[in-house]
Amino acid sequence: MARSSKSSKKREALESRRAAPLTTPTDLGAQASKDISGGMNAVLADVFALYLKTKNFHWHMSGPHFRDYHLLLDEQSDQIYAMTDPIAERIRKLGGHTLRSIGHIARLQRIKDNDAEYVEPLDMLAELREDNMSLASRLREVHAVCDEHNDIASASLIEVWIDETERRTWFLFEASRHGDATGH
Repeated sequence: MARSSKSSKKREALESRRAAPLTTPTDLGAQASKDISGGMNAVLADVFALYLKTKNFHWHMSGPHFRDYHLLLDEQSDQIYAMTDPIAERIRKLGGHTLRSIGHIARLQRIKDNDAEYVEPLDMLAELREDNMSLASRLREVHAVCDEHNDIASASLIEVWIDETERRTWFLFEASRHGDATGH
């Protein structure tokens, strides 16, 4: 009888996994998975929005500093895009579900799109600087949630992304400063 009970429990566990095929097991618990995945999905939506805005401004750059700004934004967009897969995979490792569509991104993103026909180059840099500052703030918010649930791995990744985001903010700030006649 004990063997039958053990077999029955195995079957129940298997059936439960089949009913929730994307629920990856984690020792952090269901509430941690929900809280962290929710925060990370919102950040992921913002990262996709920031990536596309940065590429948009890269493609539509003009003016005397075209080459410098064009290359800066290309480099920054590559760095931003490189965040997307690790964020999504971290959400999945925690047992969460991640973004599934452009519509899902649009519902969660907090970084505003810019569909203007023309944007002055310095306004592009200023807008991206503000967006990167907002992203850093939101990353810190999710880091606090990770700390609350003792999710060291997510917190560690977020720390790197905060540093990269602050670097982008710094470069955008410095690139948009007005120099004197000597260029300083």
